[in-house]
Amino acid sequence: MLKRGIFIADRYEIVDKIGTGGMSDVYKAMDHTLGRYVAIKVLKEEFCEDMTFVTKFRTEAQSAAGLEHPNIVNVYDVGSENGFHYIVMEYVEGITLKTYIEKKGRLTYKEALSIAIQVGRGIQAAHAKNIIHRDIKPQNIIISTEGKVKVTDFGIARAVSEHTIHSDVMGSVHYVSPEQARNGYVSNKSDIYSLGIVMYEMVTGRVPFDGESTVAVAIKHLQDEMVAPSAYAKDLPISLEKIILKCTQKSPDRRYDSMESLLIDLRKALLSPNEDFVTMIPLSRDKTRVMSEDEVKEIQKKTSGVKASDTPEPEKKIRKKAQPEPDPEEDDDEAEEGRFLNSKMEKVVNIMRIVVAIVIVLIVVYIIGSFFDIFKFGPGKNNNNTSISEEYENDDKKEVTMIDLKGMTVSEARSELSKLGLSLREEKTEISEEYKKGEIISQTVTEGTKVKEGDTIGVVVSSGTEAENAKEVEVPDVRGYDSDTAWQMLEDANLNVKREFEYSEDVAASKVIRQDPEKGTTVKEGDTVTIYVSQGVESVKVPNVEEKTQSKAEAALIAVGLKCKVKEEYSDQVDSGKVISQSVEADKYVDKGTTVTITVSKGPEKSTYYYKANIKAPTNVTVVSADIELYKAESDDLVKSWTGVTEFPYSIEAYDIEDVPEGTLNITWYYEDEEGNTQSYNDSRNVVFKKQ
Repeated sequence: MLKRGIFIADRYEIVDKIGTGGMSDVYKAMDHTLGRYVAIKVLKEEFCEDMTFVTKFRTEAQSAAGLEHPNIVNVYDVGSENGFHYIVMEYVEGITLKTYIEKKGRLTYKEALSIAIQVGRGIQAAHAKNIIHRDIKPQNIIISTEGKVKVTDFGIARAVSEHTIHSDVMGSVHYVSPEQARNGYVSNKSDIYSLGIVMYEMVTGRVPFDGESTVAVAIKHLQDEMVAPSAYAKDLPISLEKIILKCTQKSPDRRYDSMESLLIDLRKALLSPNEDFVTMIPLSRDKTRVMSEDEVKEIQKKTSGVKASDTPEPEKKIRKKAQPEPDPEEDDDEAEEGRFLNSKMEKVVNIMRIVVAIVIVLIVVYIIGSFFDIFKFGPGKNNNNTSISEEYENDDKKEVTMIDLKGMTVSEARSELSKLGLSLREEKTEISEEYKKGEIISQTVTEGTKVKEGDTIGVVVSSGTEAENAKEVEVPDVRGYDSDTAWQMLEDANLNVKREFEYSEDVAASKVIRQDPEKGTTVKEGDTVTIYVSQGVESVKVPNVEEKTQSKAEAALIAVGLKCKVKEEYSDQVDSGKVISQSVEADKYVDKGTTVTITVSKGPEKSTYYYKANIKAPTNVTVVSADIELYKAESDDLVKSWTGVTEFPYSIEAYDIEDVPEGTLNITWYYEDEEGNTQSYNDSRNVVFKKQ
């Protein structure tokens, strides 16, 4: 675990730990180069030892770094230091979708659709670059404080699944696609299935498949039919229910063929929630598939942390096809299937016979052993020291059922045991981070066990947390010492150290100016002492920021303690957004806080245009709605868009259009055909802009 105040790559300062998982710990950190907060995901030790995995992890993270989309948590940097490996990501202030669902119970269909569309856009952008997420779940979806939805951990799941099937990944088994559960195969349709499960949980407040183990849940994904979400959400519109059902079909061929197709239906559902427009793909004849024993074992290995390289090649699977309508030509196939089922039933019967025989033998052994007093059970008996009369006396005592004492204070436990005719004995005390000081951690007789009145129950009592049990020490005076010497003095006193830097005209560079807590203060071992180290006289060297972008120039000046003022000018020689000149020449030393004015290029002076129009609906069809997009001519540069327009004529306006006087207007019309189904067609036209 990284401590607060530690620097990574001489740039990222750890601020706080904000999360943990089976694979990594996540920290909030300050990027001192760019002056912004970031999130740093640090691989746990057990993963760092497998260099094959680390190499794949870095490759996938670097691939994910190529993704830039408003609905994706961007990856900024990948690196390693002092034996640990890390990824630097965009820091998003907010909560996970999982927490949001837990707080609200279940979401409205409009809220669920809005979130699903934003998640779908992020996944679509990744699929366009041939990156499959593989681990879409509410825990990997973040809702920012501004309401923006972002997907995180793109590409990382692949590195895990291809080298080590870890419990952190299989912990996502509630959202895993059947093909992933069966053999690890994934495609873009695997992400569609997982998003369908997420939508199911959003509208119902529960996952469709649950069980006592990951194996049980995985098998349900493969074989069980899903309870329709409307069974738990009575007001769920038919369009959204059918979208969820289509996404979560067990056969990938019956799901949406792409995230783009799914997004089209999700947008339609916002406009016409109660319209039955989702096209379900007919069920193929081999819909039912019985899992072989080898497949079940394979899933058990995946869910218990077995490395993929250690898994044996699966034997040929036995497939059972769904029963089609009676057909004389298929008698041979049905006979073969009957023999398969009979064979399976015979195996089950044989196993049951063996189990029954074992149980009978155990019962006979127990009866004989009890008769000859071979087995001696029961708390409170002392078989070596108790006399025969005492045993008879003990047998006459009433039996009571032991209760759970954990979390009680000793006095509370003693009182409760007294009601049962039992006594309490404090065995020992232990440090505990879970139980408060004086509370019971464990007991010698477990809850539900039968004991005799008068028996004594031993308990282990919490002595408090490790911090509460720490030894008290006096903070030494480290003022005036060299920074490294002061650090060592504090560590020798079993204290943690945090170092901050300040400029000083009175204290020489690298010497300690002050400390917090002050000298002589009594603290506990392990507490943190902050030392403030002098950086000498406050003067800084002005960096050269010419030809840099405005943001990089500002960051470079602020990083050395200078203020920055910006003015803009048109320039034919310097690209727009880059610095033309700076008011203080580079490499000159000035006082900290000095203002440096940078002149930023606006590029060549350009003309701007605007466009206005009234959009009329076609009269040859019954228009439901329209999506309107305005592009610059002969380019993919979108000027402005208007989606979900339902009233016509509709007035559109766009201003500050740069560079080109012409454009293209694309209109997608949605209309009802004679059967009441929603259809669409595109209308594209060239338009002329007017100069502002």
